[in-house]
Amino acid sequence: MVYAESQPPTWVFGRSQDGNLVLTAGSVDVVLLTKNSQRILTKCVESIYANVPVAHLIVVDGGSTDQTLSLLNEFQKKYHNLKLIFDNGTRATARQKGIEHVTTDWFMFVDSDVVLCRDWYKKAQKNLQPDVGAVWGIEVWSTINDPKILRLFLIITRKIFEVRGGTHDTLIRTHAVKDIKIPSNLHMFEDAYIKDWISHKGHRVVACYSPFCLHYRPTSVWTLRGSLGLIAEAFEFGNFRLISQLFLAYGFYTLYSVYQLLSR
Repeated sequence: MVYAESQPPTWVFGRSQDGNLVLTAGSVDVVLLTKNSQRILTKCVESIYANVPVAHLIVVDGGSTDQTLSLLNEFQKKYHNLKLIFDNGTRATARQKGIEHVTTDWFMFVDSDVVLCRDWYKKAQKNLQPDVGAVWGIEVWSTINDPKILRLFLIITRKIFEVRGGTHDTLIRTHAVKDIKIPSNLHMFEDAYIKDWISHKGHRVVACYSPFCLHYRPTSVWTLRGSLGLIAEAFEFGNFRLISQLFLAYGFYTLYSVYQLLSR
């Protein structure tokens, strides 16, 4: 076990017999943030291993009290390449800590409530050019079945990414963020900070419809209170410039939540 001064312990797994970490050619580290994530975690991690050449699965846990750690332990027994790190700060401090443990030229952020599409990494590779710093696969809410709503959702979600970025399923050039210091108070919009950082370094950030991920949002979101709660959280942790640019998008999300509530 590795101890950082004044920090919870870091567990490092996946070592070879001589004690060195083993990297597979062409593989990437995957950074996964968890906190009481058992609901979709198994499907999420299975989709990562099935569709991405994983060097290490770097999990940054925010103090789970459900079965999250037990489920992760099962994946460690199966794949032997999991690093478990603890961080009780914000999403910004968790992402920062994850980045600092990356050892591959490219790495991924994957949210713990999404499921990657088939051949995610193979599809993303088509966008890897010398000037590209990140590739974002669009998120699709798992509850959307109507083709017209899906079409509108994809347009709006793509516009949202252009404003604030996203980390649901994002492949990032490690060199582009090697010296990043994400402000620790960014519990929301830390993804916007990462996107802007990469762009300011002279890299393109590519948003694409393929690959994609299915986002299994919690049922609490599909209530008027839950939707308004997300907006309130955005005002608490965000800034006026970003929120003003996202006003129509948040309006669409609220209307869709009402639609979901009425269609039950």
